[in-house]
Amino acid sequence: MISRLYLRFYAALLGSLVVFALFAGFVVHRLSGPPEHFFGAAGVIIQNVLPPADAPPAEQQRALQKLFAGSEANVVLRAANGSVIAAASAHSPADDAAPAVIFRLPDGRSVITHATIDWLHPLGTLVLCLGLLALAVGVGAYPIVRPLTRRLERLQSGVESLGAGDLAARVAVEGNDEVAHLAQSFNRAAGRIEALVGAHKTLLANASHELRTPLTRIRLAIDLLRDSGDSKRKEGLERDIAELDQLIDEVLLASRLDAVSELEVEDVDLVALAAEECSRYPDVQLDGDAAIVRGDPRLLRRLLRNLLENAQRHGAPPVQVRVASRTDHVDVTVSDHGRAIPADERERIFEPFYRRQQAGPNVGTGLGLALVRQIARRHGGDVRCEPAAQTFNRFVVQLPIAH
Repeated sequence: MISRLYLRFYAALLGSLVVFALFAGFVVHRLSGPPEHFFGAAGVIIQNVLPPADAPPAEQQRALQKLFAGSEANVVLRAANGSVIAAASAHSPADDAAPAVIFRLPDGRSVITHATIDWLHPLGTLVLCLGLLALAVGVGAYPIVRPLTRRLERLQSGVESLGAGDLAARVAVEGNDEVAHLAQSFNRAAGRIEALVGAHKTLLANASHELRTPLTRIRLAIDLLRDSGDSKRKEGLERDIAELDQLIDEVLLASRLDAVSELEVEDVDLVALAAEECSRYPDVQLDGDAAIVRGDPRLLRRLLRNLLENAQRHGAPPVQVRVASRTDHVDVTVSDHGRAIPADERERIFEPFYRRQQAGPNVGTGLGLALVRQIARRHGGDVRCEPAAQTFNRFVVQLPIAH
């Protein structure tokens, strides 16, 4: 497909050449054959200088030579019937092939001059033609080039604003050519950068806040253990340490998913992977079809583990896992029999560090389901929460099937 911008430049160049050709033809036409009526006044002046039409030819000959003495033209005086009355030649013989200028006299006579036009040096003629051509191309291309450069200047301003830290900088998309596509790409890239920076800021702010809670409890427990060897406090301390370790692991994984542009993918059997993860938990039922997807097995394993952890922590047994192969995608469904999630929270639970108010004591880190969605989208899929009945929930992960 030929680019639209290329066609506009090509049309501007051709239009400029056409305008130059028409202008040059007009100039040549005016120089080679001027209209006769432009010389009517000159004909009256020449008749007043020459003898009358009935004067002897010799007298008219002397007057014609005196009138055009010193000129480089070959001049012929003709009668009304076309016969030659007198002639004055600067070159011999008269060059009748040279451009002719005809002066019509009011008494019917005519003065015909054949002048050799040699008013420019060949090099000067070439320079003049090239200058006129450059002027024609410049004038013809200006309406095309100047709006384009203005759009590029606005795009440059947007890039500089983004580089200066204005993450909300965007440029207007004008037209449907390569510059417009470049502006669209810039806007998409700027939006992605703004979203990533915002997500990182939120992640770090929330992580710093969340890390203080278990660290404070650990510091308090250590102070209490100095005076007592209570086993319950020791168990609580171990849980806090495990929670802190899990939080750090999930924060690092979320940051790594944002930073890595491409995943190391391979063929993954989801049924086998799900069977390995389901064996780690009690009261989990698995069934499904053979399904192969292209992805990172470690991340897909983490996706399944987080869903099962969420069902164990917030749901109720039994937990059911099903892998269903469709025409162009695979559905991985994890259902539990816990309390149904309200409709207004089914999207918010995938936000980082979002915790439901009725989640109970096992609130978790708030990153498990956010990582599930992040991993699914990095594999070209997505995850959603939908009610399977009034008494339990169902999480459905959709991944593209490997061809």
